[in-house]
Amino acid sequence: MNRFAVVAASLLATFAAQAQIYQWQDQNNRTVMSDRPPVNPVRQPRTINAEAAPADPSVAPAVAPAGATGKTLADRELDFRQRQKDSREAAEKAAQEARTSAKKAENCQAARAAQQILESGERVALRDSQGERYFLDDRQREAELVKVRESVQAYCR
Repeated sequence: MNRFAVVAASLLATFAAQAQIYQWQDQNNRTVMSDRPPVNPVRQPRTINAEAAPADPSVAPAVAPAGATGKTLADRELDFRQRQKDSREAAEKAAQEARTSAKKAENCQAARAAQQILESGERVALRDSQGERYFLDDRQREAELVKVRESVQAYCR
């Protein structure tokens, strides 16, 4: 009878020791959960007394996983997918803005080059709709220069 009592007591002590879970943050600021206490000094130590899983699956567990704020798995999955969608949209928006700014810089450079050519005083030749080459007179040069200056103002801000 004494042996039975000693064996039963040791089994209960074993189960009680296994039911204790330790949670802490390590030096890399990661949350660690273990059945053994932390060896080194840690931030935010916490002991969780875990119980055996309930036989009825409709009963919620006594200890929720770290980061689960009472949300169901489906709710957490929806939140995760929403965050993924938001990050994809942000990346696409950033890529579009980068393309737009690159195109604007290219247009600015072309407008400044055209302005430099028109302001240089050299003869400027263009082609008409039939492909014939003609030279700009002073009036045409001034009209083109006004257009190019407007382009520089628009693209080079």
